[in-house]
Amino acid sequence: MLRAMTKARIYVTYKPTVLDPQGNTIRDALHSLGFADVDAVRMGKYLEVELGTDDAAHANAEVEAMCRQLLANPVIESYRFDLETVP
Repeated sequence: MLRAMTKARIYVTYKPTVLDPQGNTIRDALHSLGFADVDAVRMGKYLEVELGTDDAAHANAEVEAMCRQLLANPVIESYRFDLETVP
């Protein structure tokens, strides 16, 4: 019998006060391709992590700790995540 697991979708982005040169480069490239309506681009990271548990509270605590300790730099980045139980 397969046990259920939890999939975490994690989004890490620069805080609004942090300059984003890569986002600016992408914005400029979009302008050069004719997308003149683009005002701003913010670059970020997207990660998917699968956890071998279906306990939502445990999964939430684990992902929160992962983000704080490794996946995001709390000085310059913000993060959010969504959890989904997968059968």
